[in-house]
Amino acid sequence: MPELSEAVRILEQVSLFHGLDRTALGAVAKAARSVEVRHPAFFFRQGTKADTIYVVLRGRVKLTQATPEGQHVLLRFISPGELFGPTATLQDRLYPVSAQAIRWCRALAWGGHTITRLIEESPRIAINVIEDLSAHIEELRRRYLELATERVERRVALALLRLAEQAGWSTEQGVLIDMPLSRQDLAQMTGTTLYTVSRLLRGWQRQGLVSAGRQRVEIVQPERLLSTPPDSPRLGTAKSR
Repeated sequence: MPELSEAVRILEQVSLFHGLDRTALGAVAKAARSVEVRHPAFFFRQGTKADTIYVVLRGRVKLTQATPEGQHVLLRFISPGELFGPTATLQDRLYPVSAQAIRWCRALAWGGHTITRLIEESPRIAINVIEDLSAHIEELRRRYLELATERVERRVALALLRLAEQAGWSTEQGVLIDMPLSRQDLAQMTGTTLYTVSRLLRGWQRQGLVSAGRQRVEIVQPERLLSTPPDSPRLGTAKSR
């Protein structure tokens, strides 16, 4: 178990526990167990019983969902201070996604019964659950509109900027996305193909907007990424998938 003070500091950032004082956060932290998962192991897999909720302390986690055809779609990355597995707050549910460590991870974990008890003891947590669900629905709505209406180059640019905001480090060159990020990951996140993402990144790289390597992306000019199309006539004039 990490130091209680470290756990409380991180829980202060978690939306599920907003509004709780440090004494209450300490009680929440003490009710948790510490979990360590190493890449490429899973915290849980899609379709298994949803019985645990997690908050990342160290490392990164990716959430993926398998389609009926057997494809695995990357939905999002989870960073330190973020919660995942909220389905465990509901009874008799299955995890709708899989959660895999992309590097060594440490997390706090609460069983479903423990979370239920904490909710009963603190109505503030129950309100936060409702607010989190509403925010999640709104985020899904925005992503759906983005996929349905935005050109592919803008979808990929928006995804890169979101990842930079979530897990970016300032460098002399720009902003480095501090996680393994492949072109296939980007394609899955934006509803396009590996070939299209590769062409986009090459175009932006020629213009000096990004620096991309194997599972590494650095945004050199984030302020221009949305406003400058890649220098490819085919991508600049047609909505590619």
